[in-house]
Amino acid sequence: MKNKLIYLSAAIAFAFFTSCKKSEGESSATEMVQKEEYQGKEIGTEHDAEIDKLIAQMTIEEKIGMLHGNSMFTSGGVKRLGIPELKMADGPLGVREEISRDNWAPAGLTNDFATYYPAGGGLAATWNAEMAHTFGNSLGEELRARDKDMLLSPAINMVRTPLGGRTYEYMSEDPFLNKKIAVPLIVGLQEKDVMACVKHFAANNQETNRDFVDVQIDERTLREIYLPAFEASVKEAKAYSIMGAYNKFRGEYLCENDYMLNKILRDEWGFKGVVVSDWAAVHSTAKSLKNGLDIEMGTPKPFNEFFLADKLIAAVKSGEVSEKEIDLHVKRILRVLFQVKAMGGGERAKGSIATEAHYQDAYKIAAEAIVLLKNENNALPLKLDGVKSIAVIGNNATKKNALGGFGAGVKTKREVTPLEGLKNRLPSSIKINYAEGYLERYEEKNKGNLGNITSTGPVTIDQLDPAKVLEAVEAAKKSDVAIIFAGSNRDYETEASDRRDLHLPFGQEELIKKVLAVNPRTIVVMIAGAPFDLNEVSQKSSALVWSWFNGSEGGNALADVILGKVNPSGKLPWTMPKNIMDSPAHATNSFPGGKAVNYAEGILIGYRWFDTKNVAPLYPFGYGLSYTTFALGNAKSNKDSYAQNEIIEVTVEVKNTGNVDGKEVVQLYTSKSDSKITRAAQELKGFKKVAVKAGGSEKVTIKVPVKELAYYDVASKKWTIEPGKYTLNIGNSSRDLKFKLDVTIK
Repeated sequence: MKNKLIYLSAAIAFAFFTSCKKSEGESSATEMVQKEEYQGKEIGTEHDAEIDKLIAQMTIEEKIGMLHGNSMFTSGGVKRLGIPELKMADGPLGVREEISRDNWAPAGLTNDFATYYPAGGGLAATWNAEMAHTFGNSLGEELRARDKDMLLSPAINMVRTPLGGRTYEYMSEDPFLNKKIAVPLIVGLQEKDVMACVKHFAANNQETNRDFVDVQIDERTLREIYLPAFEASVKEAKAYSIMGAYNKFRGEYLCENDYMLNKILRDEWGFKGVVVSDWAAVHSTAKSLKNGLDIEMGTPKPFNEFFLADKLIAAVKSGEVSEKEIDLHVKRILRVLFQVKAMGGGERAKGSIATEAHYQDAYKIAAEAIVLLKNENNALPLKLDGVKSIAVIGNNATKKNALGGFGAGVKTKREVTPLEGLKNRLPSSIKINYAEGYLERYEEKNKGNLGNITSTGPVTIDQLDPAKVLEAVEAAKKSDVAIIFAGSNRDYETEASDRRDLHLPFGQEELIKKVLAVNPRTIVVMIAGAPFDLNEVSQKSSALVWSWFNGSEGGNALADVILGKVNPSGKLPWTMPKNIMDSPAHATNSFPGGKAVNYAEGILIGYRWFDTKNVAPLYPFGYGLSYTTFALGNAKSNKDSYAQNEIIEVTVEVKNTGNVDGKEVVQLYTSKSDSKITRAAQELKGFKKVAVKAGGSEKVTIKVPVKELAYYDVASKKWTIEPGKYTLNIGNSSRDLKFKLDVTIK
């Protein structure tokens, strides 16, 4: 958005903390019962008679007052009829602090501190639908504590380029993973009587020129890649609101796009909720309303000057817009207000905010999000025998990311940094030698270069400060172990601008080399939301960990992973390329475009491109190591052939062949080698995360409805399942496939 932004019995508890084999933070397989599907609650029509009665009593000015912002984050109500304002809040990382009604200045309250939750990329990296549901539930309670009706989130646009300014916030390059995380999140949130506002509909995959760029996508690519998560949000999660995007799609702005808002969203998918504009994304009055927009929000001018304010009153009075049209939009808004019990007197969910329980929710998600990329000679978990001192190096060891950048942050009382996490977890006998190492610096003249036409945000100063380097090298030399916290932050990865390239900013790569040269026992931890060029860092370091903008408890979760209290189980939700030109949007020279951008790679987004074109990634989609080893065995499908309305069931044994309890994500990709249509080499169609005790094994069942194998046939405008032989590829990343099973679709 613009300008935004267990209860344990004593016996179990004792066993949990004293077992020498059981890792803290691991749950047993029986505890990890994952729901197969999440279904939201449909918007009801039981209050329609009451709603119609209210509408009949309203003046045209009162009706239109409900269709546009009357403060920065509310649209109008009608006090005399008991219709409240619709109260909205950012955002994706937790409830934004309260701001003034008519400008962006903080309201200065003392009761609006909130929990900072892991960013979307981190949540997707858990590959755990249960975590997404926890996220939604927990955040919903925080919104209710702040008396909000609508969360302007989740953001579920596709990660089309690693350079995207909002990659940290968007979830994945894969539409299936996207929807499997988005749906439980929305369901969890709306269970707390809060509307999810799913954004940004649609094809908002870059920040460069986002206000006007005209996105050109062929119909099959649109349906197969860019819409599935939105479709599932509407049909399965029953999302109560959708946010229209800034950009144009096929020549029409998305907040006045009849094809997207009326024909697809409402007519095809049966969406019954409200469409809210992104802030200042509206360009017309009658057209916006007619083509599906319900509420105009924004900031750059007085609220009465909005397109759906005084201009709309004039349009009704002149006969350009009918009062019947206005009534339609008002009715939609009243329905969702009744749905979340903001009206109608039902018992509304109670809220709580910044509680220990919510910090623990954030911790659980953060702990499952961390990805172990490299671990030579079992450098991790860190063995503390004989260790008297640890060098902690890097600006990112102390950098806080709850606030920052251009976009929605969280005012929080708790954000545990990596340095604080280590101090919390290490025995007091171990001395920590901290050195900042590099300075986070930007060229002043380019610092505010947000959203500009030339694609990209702040220009970093990459020369190292000699005194800082010396301090870091000395700290590493005199310490038994060194840990470098490198990567990015939310000032560098930010809404409103895309990155220029994949290089590690602030001279960090050179610093890492200098530290590795004096202390071979160096662990590198990346904190970032999007891929970087880690070719050399990956080669030279023996241990490489990836963490995210990982919430209030991020530092504790990271320390627990480094020290082995938590066995990492995160998997990459996108591909990390060796070179930016290996990524499809760049390989096809179709990013960022100018006034228009054509998605020339088509359906071959992310790993689909790498696998189909045989391009080797640095780290593949779905990749992530563990402190234990897993063997997959005995994979089989329940039948050899299936009808088109059936469900394929694949079972596989997951054996933990190491000596530490851990969690593995079994991934199922499908391919069809003799297809009559162009297809990706393989597509993710199922996954399941399972906890397995050391030496134990668990049977995993993955269900794939045959309809998931359909492609969008442009000629017939229908989802079509091509009959014939399909191969099911089963493994633990897109490039580590252990079994191939052939099945026939009749």
